[in-house]
Amino acid sequence: VQLQASGGGLVQAGESLRLSCAAPKNIGGIVSMSWARQTPGKGRALVATLERQGESIYYDSVKGRFAIARGEDRNTVYLQMTRLKPEDTAVYFCNAVREVEDSALEEYWGQGTQVTVSS
Repeated sequence: VQLQASGGGLVQAGESLRLSCAAPKNIGGIVSMSWARQTPGKGRALVATLERQGESIYYDSVKGRFAIARGEDRNTVYLQMTRLKPEDTAVYFCNAVREVEDSALEEYWGQGTQVTVSS
């Protein structure tokens, strides 16, 4: 399953960006879609998760500034990032977890998209 991520760029502190992530429309069984970010020398860290039932979960310092939402196509999610800070600078990755046969779960990652916030 290939995830298509887009929307990164260079912005100034305080500005906003919206990232998009699309899984193939004909793929079913997705139980959650998430965004994670990674900076040089650090591991990948989850930023936000949207579960199939609609519950959203936010991690670390993005609460109140970032919002994850589903698009009209249920296999598309957006990450609306507001009041961006220089410390939000990272490569952002899209993630999907899908239930396959025998209730097993498979995890997929999209290509990263660079977000750079200048001070």
